Amino acid sequence: MKTFRSTSIVLWAAFAIGMGVASPSQAGLLPVNVTVSQDGRNYRYSYGVVLTSDSILRTNDFFTIYDFQGLVTSSSAEPAGFAFTTTKIGPTPIGTVPTDDPNVDNITWTYTGPDTLVGQTGLGNFMVQSAYGSTIDGVFASRTHRQVDGKTDSNITETEVPVPSPGVPEPATLALMGIGLPLLGLCRFMRRSV
Repeated sequence: MKTFRSTSIVLWAAFAIGMGVASPSQAGLLPVNVTVSQDGRNYRYSYGVVLTSDSILRTNDFFTIYDFQGLVTSSSAEPAGFAFTTTKIGPTPIGTVPTDDPNVDNITWTYTGPDTLVGQTGLGNFMVQSAYGSTIDGVFASRTHRQVDGKTDSNITETEVPVPSPGVPEPATLALMGIGLPLLGLCRFMRRSV
C-alpha cells in the first residue's frame, strides 16, 4: 500500500510538472517520494522533495512537516544549502491552514543557499529519525516564490508522518506501569501480612 501510494504521488507530480499544472496544492515544493526504513531501534524517514517548474526557491524559503511524532533529536540529514529546525507550532506559510498539534514537534528545512533555484529541480532527500515506524497522512506546507512575478507563493499537501503503532504503549505509559506494578505488588503483600 505504501509503495503504491508513493508511486502514485511520484507519477502525479511528474505529470503535473511536465504539463505545467499549477494548482494551490501542486505549486512550490512537493514531497514526491517518502521512504521509511529501520535504523537500529529507530526509523529513518526520507522525504524526496522537488521544486515545481513554475516556482523559484530563494534564501529563507522553507517547508514544514507538521506533527512528526517520536522525533529523535540530532538525527536530521539534509542536502547542502538547507538548515533543519524543530518547533511545536509552525512555521506556517501565509495562506495555509494546517492541522498543527501544539504538543507535537514540527520539522522544518529552510533554504540557506546563496543561489536562487529556478524551475523544476530535485532538491534531494531530507532525512530524520522517529521512534515510530507506523505512518498516517500528515501535512506538508511550503513557501517559495512564483516565477511569473516573483511574489511569495505557498502550498499545502499531504505526506506521511510517524505515529505510535496501535496497541503499543508510549514510553511515558510504560514508565508509569513500571512504577505502578511494584506498588500494586507491595499493597497486596501488605494486605496479606495484616
